[in-house]
Amino acid sequence: MTTIQELIAECTAYDYKVALEESKPKSWLKSVSAFANGMGGSLFYGVNNEGIVVGLADVQHVCEAISCKIRDYMDPLPDVEMIPHRIDGMDVLQLKVKSGNYTPYYYVGDGQRIAFIRVGDESLPATSEQMLRLVLKGTNRTYDSLLTDYKVEDNSFAFLANTFKKRTGQEWDKKYLLSFGLVTEEGQLTNAGALFADYSPMSQSRLYCTRWDGKEKGDAINDAEYTGNVLLLLNEAMNFVKSNTKRGWEKLPDGRKNKPEYAERAVLEAMVNHFIHRDYTVMGSEVHLDIYDDRIVVTSPGGMCNGMLIQNLNIADVSSERRNPILANVMAQLDYMEKRGSGLTRICNETKALEGYRDELKPVFKSTPTQFQTIIYANAEEEVGVNDVTKDVGKDVVKELSERQIVILKMLSLNSRISAKAMSEKMSEKNLNVERTIERDLAKLKKLGILTRKGGRKDGEWVLTDLGKSVFDKLTK
Repeated sequence: MTTIQELIAECTAYDYKVALEESKPKSWLKSVSAFANGMGGSLFYGVNNEGIVVGLADVQHVCEAISCKIRDYMDPLPDVEMIPHRIDGMDVLQLKVKSGNYTPYYYVGDGQRIAFIRVGDESLPATSEQMLRLVLKGTNRTYDSLLTDYKVEDNSFAFLANTFKKRTGQEWDKKYLLSFGLVTEEGQLTNAGALFADYSPMSQSRLYCTRWDGKEKGDAINDAEYTGNVLLLLNEAMNFVKSNTKRGWEKLPDGRKNKPEYAERAVLEAMVNHFIHRDYTVMGSEVHLDIYDDRIVVTSPGGMCNGMLIQNLNIADVSSERRNPILANVMAQLDYMEKRGSGLTRICNETKALEGYRDELKPVFKSTPTQFQTIIYANAEEEVGVNDVTKDVGKDVVKELSERQIVILKMLSLNSRISAKAMSEKMSEKNLNVERTIERDLAKLKKLGILTRKGGRKDGEWVLTDLGKSVFDKLTK
């Protein structure tokens, strides 16, 4: 015999209703609207909130009343199916609402015209941003395909052209702008074209990077903000990761072996996914790259295209649904991603291939209706004593230092008690922002094991560690 649990197992989403509230159609038609605007779902009449079947007295009347209310209060009319079920000798009616192709589907009544969307187990009015996405879906368009007021003759694409040649080995041809969907035959940029232009006018094409001191948000060792075309942001993201993650070294008889914390291809795949699949309709938004001692976290606006939660799915079975198909196609042409949509699987496989990988280091993917997050854990091994590796790594640590950090070390070698403010004055950079930047540099030098602090803030001094002395020797040779 069929059970209510078996019925709901077939639904994307569902609501229970003890009876049909004919006098309050909005109370249940908002769910019809939300299901039609999303992935579909079902309402079960004759079932209470606890999922216990209580039955309906007159299924035929309920069917007729539902049909009447949908005709009177829904625009456009959603595709629905009413299916009666007999459970434990009682009648239950399933109102099955299919995912619509002509979104948004509105509830129209009481002087209102409202489109609802599904958030968890609730049906809520769509925001202006969600309405834009519903309109685009209903007209079979995507945000990246929409026309802008920008003209191709007022923009350049040198960064895209150079990247294309570097990654494909082929010469760039201006006709690709048209064939890729970046411009129209009339010479107007699409939103995708604006995102790939050298000086992208899209203010929401931004990246915020932070290297945190520790495993939680607190003091920042380093941070940076970037605005521009997606290829520039991708390059800056990878550079930031390389500059703000450490590498372990394994001593071998004839040299050493590099053991990276992260698989570079996994990080690249994650960043590409977040730039390409993010929701650009959210104005004032950006991609966040946060690096902690034990993980990298990338967060972008926009959940799964189908409204589902990635943490509830097997990533091997996740189908490729592209919010920005033009952007995705260009990145595929540049060999940054594969067309078959295996990005998440590749992140896991590349991480798994690292030497010393353990199951607890498996990447984690999380989503909500408004954002998507990728977490890649560091492949950290037991730390080797500084004294054992000082001579081996001193030269390599020097490569990680900026010119300003090198100047700071030389100043400290002359005066170990000099303050950040005094250093900024000596550098002829007398402003608070530079003083704070120098303080972050000092924190990074401490994190790298080059400096240590003895004493308090007012009466203390900076002291070079053994590694720091080795680094300083490399700098002064």
